[in-house]
Amino acid sequence: MTFMLLILEEPGQRATRTESEGRALYDRMLEYSATLKSRGVLLASQSLKASTEGVRVTVRDGRRLLVDGPFSEAKEMVGGYFLLDCATREEAVAIAGEVPAAEWATVEVREFGPCFM
Repeated sequence: MTFMLLILEEPGQRATRTESEGRALYDRMLEYSATLKSRGVLLASQSLKASTEGVRVTVRDGRRLLVDGPFSEAKEMVGGYFLLDCATREEAVAIAGEVPAAEWATVEVREFGPCFM
């Protein structure tokens, strides 16, 4: 079963760290990714730049609308993800509890499946 672990950060949280603090946390996440890879469950992982670098796109009545970040109404920012192949939901949840980012962010576990269900 395929699961995505979304790392949900508080907007602006990254700006409260020094560069060396941020690099140390990033290194912990890279080490954890290597652990998941060695366990054979990691399909992909990546960090994302802050939402200040993002843009939201919608199309209404044939017109494309763009909104540049930061997004003031956002309560959280997707900071990265892990894409996993797990035997069960419980395994994915257990892995989410091991993710270093769970100490400073929220890790949301989502199973892949059709969007009409």
